Amino acid sequence: MTNTVQIPPEAVYQKRLVLFLAFPGMCMLDLAGPQTVFWSACRWLGERGLPGYDRRTVSLAGGPVQTLEGVPMHTLPLSDFDPTQVDTIIVPGSPWIEQAIAQSQELMEWLRAAAGQARRTASVCSGAFMLAQAGLLNGKRAATHWGMSDRLVELHPTIEIDRDAIFVRQGNIWTSAGVTAGIDLSLAMVEMDYGRQIALEVARELVVFVKRPGGQAQFSSLLRAQIKGGEGFDELHLWLTANLASDKLTVEVMAQKANMSPRNFARVYKEKTGRTPAKAVELFRLEAARRMLEESERQLDQIAVLCGLGDENRMRVTFQRNLGVSPSEYRQRFSGHTAGALE
Repeated sequence: MTNTVQIPPEAVYQKRLVLFLAFPGMCMLDLAGPQTVFWSACRWLGERGLPGYDRRTVSLAGGPVQTLEGVPMHTLPLSDFDPTQVDTIIVPGSPWIEQAIAQSQELMEWLRAAAGQARRTASVCSGAFMLAQAGLLNGKRAATHWGMSDRLVELHPTIEIDRDAIFVRQGNIWTSAGVTAGIDLSLAMVEMDYGRQIALEVARELVVFVKRPGGQAQFSSLLRAQIKGGEGFDELHLWLTANLASDKLTVEVMAQKANMSPRNFARVYKEKTGRTPAKAVELFRLEAARRMLEESERQLDQIAVLCGLGDENRMRVTFQRNLGVSPSEYRQRFSGHTAGALE
């Protein structure tokens, strides 16, 4: 831990009240992830004599609220809190979010009114449906769980869905992608409030990356391959991600790892994953390079070698072909080591 931490001058030196909004059938991790981020931030801030966050889990009437997973969550009634004193409202999602909305019109009314007085309001996963129903996303760009994006647009056609974003900030309204993306969103809030160093300390403690706003797909290349390709090539994909620096990732070598003939492997792989083996290797290498650009200060030529892209020129061509930007431009937009990383 470093002793020289730069706290944003606009930071308010009093506890920021964060309300975690609970309702029956919500996804527990949607709230537990952000709650843990703010708890950890309070620990690091306390060591520096800063007040941090006053974290409260609330519901319409208070008392125990049953989560999707069957674990009851203790809550306080909304009536205990003055919306003008609220810093942040966080709304979780649920697979049955539409039913939850239909059964909680009073909750929607509270959310609509409170969001107009709180400093910021955020949703995790399908919690975006509640923000939309409350009229908070009209004409705005937003993120939600990839599997529910089409439905959100169908119900609220004025919303522009960013299908690749981990989270989106539009003024004082924040929305995030599926489930664990709420951790990324909360880390960004902590960084905005108290600076990058505090966010890094929290990320290290929770063993997660400090994600950057926007520009990152909800799926990694590995996860996309697993979903589309089924079980057949899972071990191969894991082996590829551990050996990207090798210059011997040929069809023949990959076929051997998959216990198939090269010809049959190339055919079956394309059928199952929708891409050739060579394209898959390129995308795995591209993703590794993106992460290094976002999270390290290595030189471009070093990153190219470590990710198996050969040299800086070849890496540049790969980025332009797949992302439409150069590695330098990508780092400037999404790295935490450059100014202006937050909106």
